[in-house]
Amino acid sequence: MKDELLDTKDFLQDISDKIHYFVRDNVPSDLALTLQIVLKFILLAGIVYLLDILFKFLVNTIIKFFFDKEKYPILKSIYDSRITNSVVHLGALNFAGHALLSVFYRHPKSFAFLELIVNVATIFVIAGMLFRALTAFRNYFVLKQDYYKIMALNAISETVKIFGIFVLTVIGICIVFGIKGGTILGSLGAITAVLVLVFRDTILGFVTGLHVATSKSMKVGDWISIPKYSIEGNISDISLLTTKITNFDKTVSTIPTYDLLTTEIKNMQIMSESNTRRIKKSIYFNINSFKFLTDEDIERLKQINLIADYLEGKTAELRKEKENIKHKDKVVNGNQLTNIGVFRYYAQKYIENDPDVNQEAAMMVRQLDITTQGLPMEIYCFANDSKWEHFEQIQADIFDHLMVASKEFDLQIMQIGLPK
Repeated sequence: MKDELLDTKDFLQDISDKIHYFVRDNVPSDLALTLQIVLKFILLAGIVYLLDILFKFLVNTIIKFFFDKEKYPILKSIYDSRITNSVVHLGALNFAGHALLSVFYRHPKSFAFLELIVNVATIFVIAGMLFRALTAFRNYFVLKQDYYKIMALNAISETVKIFGIFVLTVIGICIVFGIKGGTILGSLGAITAVLVLVFRDTILGFVTGLHVATSKSMKVGDWISIPKYSIEGNISDISLLTTKITNFDKTVSTIPTYDLLTTEIKNMQIMSESNTRRIKKSIYFNINSFKFLTDEDIERLKQINLIADYLEGKTAELRKEKENIKHKDKVVNGNQLTNIGVFRYYAQKYIENDPDVNQEAAMMVRQLDITTQGLPMEIYCFANDSKWEHFEQIQADIFDHLMVASKEFDLQIMQIGLPK
């Protein structure tokens, strides 16, 4: 190996000498030095460029034989992130560093300047390789569909890139101007507050990304609602600084990522995954239409199949109860059936018998606090289909039926313009 390196150095030195003497003998003396340096630089750059292309082709061709992402997801991730290109660039720059002396040994000032350029370029290639390594990790977890780890890597990689650029800039300045790194880092203490202020959103975004990833509270693709911004849609991207949400009206909303930690967010993805969606809606009734049911009303309502058995048993129970009550002819004495109470029971039985309602989830019909608009009767249950348009159809069918059926119970639904 050493003999090969010596042969390469001798070969480059021989070509460099030939260029040197050819230019010296055929070009005016005032242009000779400049032309010698330019031609030698072109020679070295050309060799480095050709080596870079050749090794890049060989490495990528070899990796393509392992392109099966099911069997070799790691190699697939590495190939897609182009880490191999960075490795090849690093090798080419390493060759250039060793070849510089052989080509420019007659030009010490040019050698020193080009050595500086190669060192700076090497630093940035190493940094690019590290950034691409983070991308490779992200690609790997994309293949594995581990979205929580993807979010964590997004937060880490974006933070590393931002602070990495800052560190590389400091290192580059130190190399170019020959300044000690401690001198620059020592002066940072005076501007720490300014740096914290400048990178405030970056730091908050980093913390939020890690929190969301570790808590697994949400991920890309989840259906969320943010009441603060009146946003409802699917998360399309979570980056270090911003989060994009594709709304159901096909618009895209962008919010600061740290809002995921500080703002109320409803994650409704579980409804989609379980294929159920909650129905929680009220009908407002005019309290002036409430009344006790007469015997005639009860006999008429017994024709409604869902409540026929209930009315039969309830009337027998109330009749027996009233036998020992004084002034039993007075309707207000003792328990009585009301039209709103029987309707509430009817609505409960109706949703319990609806095939589009999840019978294993909570189901109830309840009265809420009386408002100036009347008494709200809330239907609380879960539809068997979470798809938006199907859910709306199921919900509409339930309330269409109940609002019309309420007329059978002599109930009056409140609406604007309705006589009191």
